[in-house]
Amino acid sequence: MFLILRRIGNLLLDCIYYLGGLVMFGIGSLGMIFTRPTYFAETIKQMYSIGVRSLPLIGLAGMSMGIVLCMQTIDILGQFGAGQYVAAVVGLSVVKELSPVITALLVAGRSGSGISAELGSMIVTRQVDALKVLAVNPQRYLAATRITACVLVLPLLTAIADVLGIAGGLIVAVTQGGINYSTYYYKTLDYVSITDVTPGLIKAAVFGLIIGTVACNEGFNVRGGTEGVGRSTTAAVVLASLLILLSDVYMTRILLVIFPE
Repeated sequence: MFLILRRIGNLLLDCIYYLGGLVMFGIGSLGMIFTRPTYFAETIKQMYSIGVRSLPLIGLAGMSMGIVLCMQTIDILGQFGAGQYVAAVVGLSVVKELSPVITALLVAGRSGSGISAELGSMIVTRQVDALKVLAVNPQRYLAATRITACVLVLPLLTAIADVLGIAGGLIVAVTQGGINYSTYYYKTLDYVSITDVTPGLIKAAVFGLIIGTVACNEGFNVRGGTEGVGRSTTAAVVLASLLILLSDVYMTRILLVIFPE
């Protein structure tokens, strides 16, 4: 029994130590954004890589999300004579919860793993050491730019997923539910307001911060050569996904207080 408690205690201490290091790394990287040099061109390049190249994936996921949600709910609402309110159900579900979380998980899987693998490879091949020889701060040039790009791009991708998710619901409502296009459109406008959209975009920015920080931290802490790069890539995706889901619980509670129904 004592051995089990000791192992649990050691595990908790390791978690606290890791999260503390992660927070300090994120704060340190974000602080570098406001001091020179800022590497603006590198930030734009990362925004293109993370954002534009993720658009097909996010668009397809957003559309599928709205279609499935509408298919699952329209018949149930129809049994109570409230089929037209599927627009409100789809709209609120997408913008408040589904779109920010699913977008973040997809970006963590695609771009978070890529960032971790890229930085890990640079560590293994000593390219990061070469940057230091050139008097370039690797954390400022490599981490701060990527974290900033993630924070700025995630809300934009989420907004696109919002629109496509609602459009997916519209397609099913018109073709399967026989709901008029204008009815769906105006019901969406009646029930989905800016105070419903804003919390989702705030969540997305925080998720972007988590993805960028975890991916860069794992990449910079690669150990064990090429095998270590693989382990850090896997760890970046798993940890970022877990932190996204856990932080969503707390942020939902906080945002419900700031943006009451």
